Amino acid sequence: MAMPLSNEVKALLDGPNFAHLATLMPDGSPQSVPVWVGREVDRILICTGEGSLKAKNTRRDPRVSLSIVDFRDPYKEAQLRGRVVERRPDGDFKYIDPISLKYTNKPFPFRSPEGRVALVIEIEKARFTELPFEHTPSK
Repeated sequence: MAMPLSNEVKALLDGPNFAHLATLMPDGSPQSVPVWVGREVDRILICTGEGSLKAKNTRRDPRVSLSIVDFRDPYKEAQLRGRVVERRPDGDFKYIDPISLKYTNKPFPFRSPEGRVALVIEIEKARFTELPFEHTPSK
């Protein structure tokens, strides 16, 4: 059952933070890939090509998990589980361009519209954590 996202999770999703999307391969093994994310209220959008592994895997099994870390403060993070509930054609770049602008300040550079899709994910479990560390690596 879908759940509303907390303000902390929404802030992570709305910032230019990379998420890692895990999908399930045909043999049940996990496959993880870094992705850009967009948000529509309490749903997450991930844009891709229908030929990508994430698109193929979620067509067969819609269950996914995501982790996302604040790139300015990596001790703020969220762990999310849910499922792809909708696949929207995106040949006009309606979904990917605003997401690309968030990350690169430019429209999405690959302008081949064929097979573009926005995966719409409803979240069923979400956990936000903020650890009391300061990110000060030695190098």
